[in-house]
Amino acid sequence: MIEAYLTETGRQLREEVRGFVREDVPKDLILAMDGEKIHYPREFLERAAARHLLGLRFPAEYGGRGLPWTEEVVAIEEVGVLGTALACLYSLPSIVGEALNVFGTPEQKARFLRPTLEGRLTTAEGLTEPRGGSDFFGTTMTARRDGDAWVLDGQKRFVVGAEGAAYFLAYARTDPSAPPHKGISAFIVERGPGVTVEYLYGLLGTRGGGTGRLLFRGARVPAENLVGRVNGAAEIFYRMMIPERLTTAAGSLGLARAAFDVAARYATKRKAFGRRIKDFQAVSFKVADCLTKLDAASAMVHAAASSADTDPDASRVRRLVSEAKKFASESAWDVVNLAMQILAGIGYTTVFPVERYLRDARIMMIWTGTNEVMDLIIQHEFFSGLEGKAGPAGVAATRPGGPVRDVEADARDARDEEKIFE
Repeated sequence: MIEAYLTETGRQLREEVRGFVREDVPKDLILAMDGEKIHYPREFLERAAARHLLGLRFPAEYGGRGLPWTEEVVAIEEVGVLGTALACLYSLPSIVGEALNVFGTPEQKARFLRPTLEGRLTTAEGLTEPRGGSDFFGTTMTARRDGDAWVLDGQKRFVVGAEGAAYFLAYARTDPSAPPHKGISAFIVERGPGVTVEYLYGLLGTRGGGTGRLLFRGARVPAENLVGRVNGAAEIFYRMMIPERLTTAAGSLGLARAAFDVAARYATKRKAFGRRIKDFQAVSFKVADCLTKLDAASAMVHAAASSADTDPDASRVRRLVSEAKKFASESAWDVVNLAMQILAGIGYTTVFPVERYLRDARIMMIWTGTNEVMDLIIQHEFFSGLEGKAGPAGVAATRPGGPVRDVEADARDARDEEKIFE
């Protein structure tokens, strides 16, 4: 994170999280996860909870610290240096917690949110289905009311944290006759009868995060575990875009920074042709590219976090958060690739962790909405605002505030009769 963006609270929090990352996460844990000897590191979450580092944005009464997004992204970036599996597990209490904190009842918050932030309960989110990833509203999992319970049937896959989660935030279709976005509900589903977790996937990277498939076969969910309104999950889903994508964006910064740190140190030590390789433009310009991408991504993540904290325009927040996720994840991929190129052959081995960073970085452009979906959201929110605003060419949508200059008229032959659009 660029220093100029940090508050004193942010600096103190950064040091706290760096202490946790440095002291409480042994190398052996990371290697065992990557080697698939550990499928779910529950102790990692327990240690984070013991330091009061989970769900930092939520009220103190539920175990959080009441901090803004601009502080939480600082923490997530620091955890991001550990890799995507641990960064995602660290972020899940913030992601699932968002639904509970905003839409949950006081009883749900007391029963699920607080124990999660205290490290006594673990959680995961069920979104993706075999027939639909990006097509969230095409969900085929069903929930039907049966007395004082809902009965769920269907499945979710690619669920990070599934292996060790005590409960899941899962979405199911509750009104098959309604339009797709008006017939889905969200539920807190506790692990138990009717809920099966299958650990199926051999992953390129992000190993050890307990990624699996959830099978719901007549799973009975108490009626009080409905989150929000019946058939009202679209509202929850749109709200969840913020934590899902901001946590990915912030984690991307940490992973990219870790790869860059390895490559920069290597460039100051490695010699070729009698000189340190940092003195060759072929290397030093790659360092400059890495720094520029990291700083630009950092600025965008911080701006999106600030917008999520203070901007009343939900459309603009969704756009900026989607931009941050897209740009930070793509920048991370570029930086890790440049880092490997600086290390050259040795970077392709397990002597350095850059090969693991490369495998981890690839998922960030796919999960929590592919970057192609980010493009759809970015342009949709932009054009929706552009066409709904008054003023020349809708410029009020692109330049918030008071009236702006109509720059379209600043042409030598600016005549309306020549502007034919149909």
